[in-house]
Formats: sequence, C-alpha cells, structure tokens
Amino acid sequence: QASRLVELPYSSSDDDDGSLAGDTDLPTAEQDPGVPCPVPPKLSTFSQCVRYLAFLWNLLFLLLGLLALAVGVWGLLAKGSLRGDRLAPLGSDPMLFFVLVGLGASVVSLAGCLGALRSSPCLLRFFVGAVLAFAGLEVLGGLLLLVVRHRLRDALRDALLLCLLRYQEEPDLQFLVDEVQRSLRCCGLSSYRDWETNPYFNCSAPGVQACSVPASCCVDPWQNGTIANTQCTFGVLRLGDVAASTIVHLGGCVAQLSTWFREQAGTIAAGAAVLVLVEAAGVLMALKILRDIAPIEARD
Repeated sequence: QASRLVELPYSSSDDDDGSLAGDTDLPTAEQDPGVPCPVPPKLSTFSQCVRYLAFLWNLLFLLLGLLALAVGVWGLLAKGSLRGDRLAPLGSDPMLFFVLVGLGASVVSLAGCLGALRSSPCLLRFFVGAVLAFAGLEVLGGLLLLVVRHRLRDALRDALLLCLLRYQEEPDLQFLVDEVQRSLRCCGLSSYRDWETNPYFNCSAPGVQACSVPASCCVDPWQNGTIANTQCTFGVLRLGDVAASTIVHLGGCVAQLSTWFREQAGTIAAGAAVLVLVEAAGVLMALKILRDIAPIEARD
C-alpha cells in the first residue's frame, strides 16, 4: 500500500508533463509575442496625392456651401422670414434656395473631406451616392427642360407676373426685376402698362407711386449723369405711348428674356458640362481611395 501511495503522485506528474507537452502544439505567434503583426501595404505616391487632392477639393466646396448657407440664413433673418408670423410665406422665399443648396453641399462635402482624410469607406460611399444622386437630378432636370422647352415662354411669363405683383413685398424679387429691366432695357411683361396690375402702381392707388412704374424702366435713370433719379417715372402711365417713350422703355421683358436665353444657350450648356465634370472628378477620386483601402478591409 505504501509503495502504491508513493507512485500515485508520480503518475499524476506524468500526466501533467504530458499536458504541458501538448501545449507545445500552440501556434508560433501565440508562443512568441515578439513576432510582428502584418503591416498594411504603404500607399503609393499617386494614391497619397489623390487622397490629399480629394480632401482639398471637398474642402473648397465645403467652404462654398457654408458661404451659400450663411447668405441664405442672413437673408431670411434680415427680412424677418423666420419670425412666427412669417413662416407661411417662407416656402416661396428665394433665400430658401440658398439655404437648401448650401446645406446639401456642406453635408456632402464634409463627408467627402472626412472620408478622404480618415479613409472611411462609409463616408466615401455616402459621398459617392449623394453626388451621383445630384447628378441624376441635374440630368433629369435638363431632359425635362428639353421636353417642355416650348412651354418655357409661358412659365417665364407666369414667373415674371408673380414678381410684378409682389414687387414691393419681396426685396429679392425687387432687386431681380430691377436688374432684368435695367440690363435688357425693358419694362413689364409685354409692355410698360403691365405695371397697372400692381396695386401700388395702379392709377387708383392712394400713394405717390400711383400711375408710375419702377425707376429701372427709365431710359435715363440718372439725374445730371451722377445721381440716381428714383422719380423719373412718376405719372408716366397717364401719358400716351409717344410721350412715354421718351421717359421709359415701352417693350416688355418676356420677349427680351427669351432672346437672351437663346443667345446664351451655348454658355448655359458649357456651364452644365463643367458642373458634371467637377462632380465626376470628385466621384473618381473617392472611388480611387475606396479601391486603395479595399485590400486592407479584406485582410481585416
């Protein structure tokens, strides 16, 4: 019995040695912690240049988007469109266009900046998808304009009529109408007498502007060649066409704008093509970065 009791620890030690010996079958990397882990391949010089160029590219459009957003918010605050009693006409405010465009451009450009800087596949895919969506909307809008190009004259007339009726209510529309009439040397829609539909310029209006048209219709809007004459059109609607022709432009702006759009069709098409090329360049750079980080994702 005594010898048997002595042998028991000996046999258990043999088992322990066997178990320890079995531990030697572990992988070499786990046995030796000093073995270095695989290092991701270093990006080429071209890939690094593309990454930095994509970052600067998106940073530029981020700044432009923030500028447009600031202009839109400033315009809404300056006109009080964000007050509680002015929220109803907010949807028709031209400054809302700058806010939406600036906000969209800022968000997409910020995603492109961070995606290029941090090599984030999620942000880069969001950037590519958003730019492709914008490009699709632009192409769809261009095709729609080609389809309904014969109705553009009527749509332009309706837009100008709205501007004419709300001339004193919206400073943005007032600035736009004055610039169009001053640049194209026109007045009203079809003729200068279209301003009679405006409640402030109508001859039955009680104000000093009754039977008048905006000063931007004047043939010579300057007094003594240096001072703007804002009263050059007072009472012009009471005159005949011959007498009024010496004071204001008689022709309307619809025909002038239609002619201007036809003459500038090439410039508009070139601008649209440049915009598409800019968007395509951003997408290609983002796709290049995604292709560079794809092997690292697969190894992880």
